[in-house]
Amino acid sequence: MATDRLFGTQRQERLLAELRGHGSVRVRDLARELGVSELTIRRDIAALAERGLVSKVHGGATLPSRRAATNPPRHVSIRFTLGMVVPSLDFYWPPVIAGARAAAAALGVDIQLRGSSYDPEEDHRQVGRLVEAGEVHGLLLAPALDGDGALPDWIGQLTVPTVLVERQPRAWAPAEWVRTDHAQGLALAIDHLREQGHQRIGLLLARESPTSTHLLRAWHAARADPDLAAVLVLQGFVPPGPGLKIVRECRRAGVTGLVVHSDPQAVALAGCCAEHGLQVPGDLAIVSYDDEVAHLAEPALTAVRPPKSHIGRLAVELMVARLLGGGRRPAHRVLLAPDLVVRASSVIRP
Repeated sequence: MATDRLFGTQRQERLLAELRGHGSVRVRDLARELGVSELTIRRDIAALAERGLVSKVHGGATLPSRRAATNPPRHVSIRFTLGMVVPSLDFYWPPVIAGARAAAAALGVDIQLRGSSYDPEEDHRQVGRLVEAGEVHGLLLAPALDGDGALPDWIGQLTVPTVLVERQPRAWAPAEWVRTDHAQGLALAIDHLREQGHQRIGLLLARESPTSTHLLRAWHAARADPDLAAVLVLQGFVPPGPGLKIVRECRRAGVTGLVVHSDPQAVALAGCCAEHGLQVPGDLAIVSYDDEVAHLAEPALTAVRPPKSHIGRLAVELMVARLLGGGRRPAHRVLLAPDLVVRASSVIRP
């Protein structure tokens, strides 16, 4: 029993060290790193949360949002509360939320988090409630801009400033936003596949995704580059369930390298290849986009990884700077470069 308590203490100290260094931890990552079950890590998080040392979020933990309240930074003399509305509290968004909470803790501000959906009406309701309550000084929003042309105008008329998170309106000033540079992410994927010898490359997109809009725009721009003249344009959507139709279309078009948004579609496609005797990456190399569950595929998928935690951190920092600077501060529009995590699905080893 004494040994178990010692191991538990060591795990919890490691967990807190990761939080201090990165602002958030994921259950699955820490369990894999420490060689214990995810249930064990969840119990450690629960024990630390009871002592007020961490905040539990879906799939992991963050620093408590109020931890810095007793000693806010000297340059922030006013106590701010920020409202944050995101379309999901599970897939993709937990690291963004964790980064925002870590920055809020460091700056001595609070965050009121609301989960929405990819529905303009629900965005409207959630944002309206936060503003009408009169308790927030600024808003961090990830609305469904493409679904409702009136929503951006309505957001621009709110009585509190906003920073858009992983969103960029086509024409709206003085909008302030921070998002992943998806054009750079696509370029990383294409360059990697070309380095592996692939001459005919395809792109498959998830349905109704803001990221897909940026990727498709970047794909058309990439075609104009004379150095990418050999890249084949293959547009479509990976359907739910087996993607045999997509596999056949790739073979018919001679596509040997495929960029797929997002992870669930890429994982399903890799499984479909295995079911029908196609080798990944021998017959079809796959690069996923998002890196949420890409490592769980067989083989593990190479993936473009957006800087999610940094997006959340910077959104909070931009908002605090805006609140402190007022009208004297110009609107900031920031692109952050993603990374490419190379795994077995795209590299043919001798």
